[in-house]
Amino acid sequence: MTRVLDVSNLEGGYGSVQILYGIDMYVDEGEFVTVIGPNGCGKSTFIKTIFGIATYYRGGILYRGEEVSGWRTDQLVNHGIAYVPQVDNVFPSLSVLENLQMGGNSLSQRVLGERIERSLDMFPDLRNREYDLAASLSGGERQMLAISRALISDPKFLLLDEPTAALSPLYQQQIIESIDSLRDAGITILIVEQNARLSLARSDRGYIISNGKVVHSGDAQHILTDPEIGEYFLGSTGE
Repeated sequence: MTRVLDVSNLEGGYGSVQILYGIDMYVDEGEFVTVIGPNGCGKSTFIKTIFGIATYYRGGILYRGEEVSGWRTDQLVNHGIAYVPQVDNVFPSLSVLENLQMGGNSLSQRVLGERIERSLDMFPDLRNREYDLAASLSGGERQMLAISRALISDPKFLLLDEPTAALSPLYQQQIIESIDSLRDAGITILIVEQNARLSLARSDRGYIISNGKVVHSGDAQHILTDPEIGEYFLGSTGE
């Protein structure tokens, strides 16, 4: 099996403020891997460090065997990696269609049109909203748009930062199901989530980060059913 991501002893943070203290993690091709942990534990910083947004200090970040630590985000996108942030992930003053077009400025009109159609097929709720401003969308629809725009670059590896945050239970379920379905299109998934139970139920494996370190990893179903892990990291309501 192809190793898509292989992170070793990763340290990072924001400027001089260190958040990550030696993260080890891997993702194989076709996997859906979820990273969970308490608020402020470093899980979002981890995914941002991979994508070149947070400050990389040291450690290895291999993407398909190639060292990519310190790469610019555009270089990562050109190599098949896409990232969907938790907030500020759409342009509210642009229409749905214009947001999607922004995801493929360098593409030919034919290729861009094909990819937009494919994205709208994946999220049919957006098809009837093509000309509506993104500001008018619900939270769930905005998240669909953010994921759709990331797909315009035709990624093979998708990083998502808390895609179900602040959504209704119905939209949470719909978003996670849609993300899981991306594997059928050959996309490998790494997701940071607060709704641990919902995401782990769809995942192959999971990692738990606490205080900037991985404190547990394993099969997602094992994490879901282990009573000690549930008590400390999943919570009675799955938050």
